[in-house]
Amino acid sequence: MTAEKTNHVSVLIVGAGPAGLSAAISLKHIQPDLDVVVIDKASGPGHHNLSGAVLEPQALAHLLDPVDPNWKESEQAKKVLLSAVNRDDLLFLLGDKQSFKILPAVLIAKKFGLGFGQLTHKGDYIGSLSQLTAWFCEIAGNLGVEVMHGFAAAEILWNPADHKAEGVKLVDQGLDKEGKKQPNYLPGETITADAILIAEGCDGLVAEKFITTAGLARQGNQLYSLGVKELFRVSDQQYEHFGPGRVVHAMGWPLWTPLIGPAMFGGGIMYPMGDNHIAVGMIVGLDYKYFDFNPQDALTQFKRHRWVRQFIEGGTIVEAGAKMIPEGGFYALPRCPETGSIGRSNVCLLGDSAGFVNMLKIKGIHNAIESGLAAARAVADNLDAPKGIARVYTRLLEAGGVLQELASAKNFRQTVARLGPLQGMPLSVLGGLLPRYHIEPDYKEMTRSAYRLKPPIKFDKDTFTALARTEHREEQPSHLAILDPAVCREKCVPLFAAPCITFCPAGVYESIQQVVKPANPSNCLHCKTCQRKCPFDNIRWTCPEPAGGPKYIHM
Repeated sequence: MTAEKTNHVSVLIVGAGPAGLSAAISLKHIQPDLDVVVIDKASGPGHHNLSGAVLEPQALAHLLDPVDPNWKESEQAKKVLLSAVNRDDLLFLLGDKQSFKILPAVLIAKKFGLGFGQLTHKGDYIGSLSQLTAWFCEIAGNLGVEVMHGFAAAEILWNPADHKAEGVKLVDQGLDKEGKKQPNYLPGETITADAILIAEGCDGLVAEKFITTAGLARQGNQLYSLGVKELFRVSDQQYEHFGPGRVVHAMGWPLWTPLIGPAMFGGGIMYPMGDNHIAVGMIVGLDYKYFDFNPQDALTQFKRHRWVRQFIEGGTIVEAGAKMIPEGGFYALPRCPETGSIGRSNVCLLGDSAGFVNMLKIKGIHNAIESGLAAARAVADNLDAPKGIARVYTRLLEAGGVLQELASAKNFRQTVARLGPLQGMPLSVLGGLLPRYHIEPDYKEMTRSAYRLKPPIKFDKDTFTALARTEHREEQPSHLAILDPAVCREKCVPLFAAPCITFCPAGVYESIQQVVKPANPSNCLHCKTCQRKCPFDNIRWTCPEPAGGPKYIHM
């Protein structure tokens, strides 16, 4: 199917990630004759999907058992679900040499029903999110779902008079750098639909526009972190020593050293990915205050730690990437003020587009899948009265446990943001007994404080970007815009030395003749950190032509 031939479909899903594809698979299984179309801006299955990918098995079973009771025995399942977690390491790092285990404390917390007890992973699947997504695409296609890659949505067409969405407008193609039409110009088509499910991922352009247009509201600001990740090919001995079923999460150095600082939320991760590959990553809350900090510097320091180095030293980095994570949790869910629904009328927000990540678990894929299942059932039962879909969807999220799980962690991230790791982490065990703190957006937290643990070597962003295989058509308009250059020149540079140049993981921003510009938009990894961490909220990310961006294969 091509966009030119598409006029109307029953159900349109924006985003071919785990949430959108779970909805498509479940819906097509429930109603095989229903026309279900998924559009995605990536060039192919899984190309824009990156995660640590430790996945709770119950969510997969809920999705796939009805479709194929024998799915666990399939070759694809064995290829994608690399192993089950049989060793769960949680470390606190002290400097670049010392570490100690804190998992026993987490197990005690679990025994007494405290929030930190959720940070265990035994029995979960280890895998690649990009490969899991590609597998879901195959399952959806075999059921008759039309999954259309290379189709980027620009906005939801909302009818305020009728209080419903009419369809989706696609991105224009074939413009030059000045925005003038080239001979290959193709105006963005409109696809109309009875029901629309938004599953774009974190900070989705269409989702955020819809939240504003439809008048949805959050109780608290959405908070974000940035995850940067590299995939190492290591020796047989190193991989065997690490172990195929081992998951490592590390806190402390180089993000948090109690009393003397720095004091940032986040930590390192390590997962085995099969074939002598180990994923190494760093997740950093974007509420950090250091103007010269780059999460890739923290990743460099993490890799230098003696405990980590033993497993990857001498290895080859074969793939790399970066992605934001929504961390605001329960209070940051966008809801309809009148009904409380996560969406409105015939539109639902799924997965990371809604913000279903539980930071006490550092997991969200299972909730993304469960949200897809809830959306599928809501659509299947209400297509004759589509304006009620969002309300039914939200009731099903409640009944299925997604919202209760998020509520169990509702104060965690906000408490750490308000009180800092030293006080906030232990006090967060009080959970619902604590007040709901008002937390400012991440960009407001930057100060003139410097990060004191800079690594001795400069991070190689050019190689990192090349290993993400990102590209965009060079002659299109830049999809990154600095709203007011005077703000950069007169405020940001004098105060903070243009931190976008430092924190962008792909080196998009440069100072050219003392003017800060998004000089390399073709490098963009679509992480959108720039529009959430610019200290003056002066950068906007818009959707480029479809099929651009990273091409993740094993991430």
